[in-house]
Amino acid sequence: MRRVVMLDGAGRITVETEPIPELKAGQVLVEVKACCVSPGTELGGVPARRRSPNPDAPKRAFGYSNAGVVVAQGPGCDDIPLGARVACMGGGYALHTSHAAVPRNLAVTIPEEVSFEAASTNHLSATALHAIRRGEFTLGEHVVVMGLGIVGYFAAQLASLAGAHVLAVDRLPLRLQAVAATGGVERVANPDEEDVVAVAREFSRGHGFDGGIIAFGGDGTPALKTIVQMLKQAPDTHKMGCVVVVGGATVEHLFAAGLGNVDVRSSARPGPGYHDPAWEHGADYPPVFVQWTTRRHVEECLRLQELGRLKTDSLFTHRASLDEAPEACERLIENPAEALGVLLIP
Repeated sequence: MRRVVMLDGAGRITVETEPIPELKAGQVLVEVKACCVSPGTELGGVPARRRSPNPDAPKRAFGYSNAGVVVAQGPGCDDIPLGARVACMGGGYALHTSHAAVPRNLAVTIPEEVSFEAASTNHLSATALHAIRRGEFTLGEHVVVMGLGIVGYFAAQLASLAGAHVLAVDRLPLRLQAVAATGGVERVANPDEEDVVAVAREFSRGHGFDGGIIAFGGDGTPALKTIVQMLKQAPDTHKMGCVVVVGGATVEHLFAAGLGNVDVRSSARPGPGYHDPAWEHGADYPPVFVQWTTRRHVEECLRLQELGRLKTDSLFTHRASLDEAPEACERLIENPAEALGVLLIP
């Protein structure tokens, strides 16, 4: 039997006991040591459920990023040793649970120097890395990250590691402090306290920004308009640059002459492969054509953590046992200004 965190149609979070899933071909069973809660994707819809409950909706397990130890191998996984430390990702697989059945390509070996807690962020850090690739940000460019939840926290660091000068923007002081503490971001700003367009002008020394990342859900229109004001401007008055939307934001904006020559790019998930069942369970794409798969992104983030270049120390604000998950999740739902990274320790 395993314990698993469940969410029902009324927005109630509970911890239930159920049988451990039978392993399919291409899966390993992982005894989970740490789970990272994603406040936006996992819990963002809970208030709406509570306002308009659906009592007929079945309970469902949730969570998609954890880390632990391999304790059993399904068919085709004999090469993954028992006792291997792995970072696991994937909705329906890397749940908030004591035991998870995970496809082999979504279970990546953790370097010895990286803790289970740090590795449990793998889905979110890989999502941020994919967004940086989508934006093609590079050395010496100026990039703004709007929204410093967990994905924004990592995106700001990764853009800096790519060589960009990064301005990180959020309205919550806790998030600004967490990103500033990583040491990889040159400037943070709160739009309730500063004119961020003026900050950007000074920060870029008048060159203008090359791009931005919208890393939150909801109405992203004001953020896009603000980023466009920051972007570099051609002599013909057209704005130029690239804006990547990695959060589940909705944007309404006039295009063509209303936007100039600005690329707006969607960045979906942690990269190619995720949600392709054949790939998840062991198939692969030709690496010469698809080099940066989801698995490769996870591997790279773990490597950066191993080297001490991708930080997680300032991310975690709360730790709780799995049995305390309902209370821990409630902190994220009711007090987003007071919690960022919440870890569940089975």
